[in-house]
Amino acid sequence: MKVIDFVLNILWLVFCGIWMSLGYLLAALICFVLIVTAPFGLAALRIAGYVLWPFGRTAVRRPDEGAPSMVGNVIWFIFAGWWLALGHLLTSIPLFVSIIGIPFGWANLKLIPISLMPFGTQVVPTDERFGNR
Repeated sequence: MKVIDFVLNILWLVFCGIWMSLGYLLAALICFVLIVTAPFGLAALRIAGYVLWPFGRTAVRRPDEGAPSMVGNVIWFIFAGWWLALGHLLTSIPLFVSIIGIPFGWANLKLIPISLMPFGTQVVPTDERFGNR
């Protein structure tokens, strides 16, 4: 991990990472109430970890995603995804006002696609996305 990613992640954690991940944890708890919605709770927990420490990692589509992922994404979008995406969008607006907050605003916008469609997506280190292992 690069030093700049570490510093940005620490600042992110203080300014908005904890609060945004609490939204995902709340969604996970609600999903764990019923056994049938447990996969949605697991997806919310996976995203909560990504939201806590986003710099140096990225979300990519899995090549083996199929119809079940699409159905899960539609259900997720209707009941939780758009609320969480709206939270990222609204959080990014005041961050863009200050110069130091611009990277955090971009990070919030970067999290919107996975908050809308978490199934069939995996979080990987940024180096792996570009094949620089």
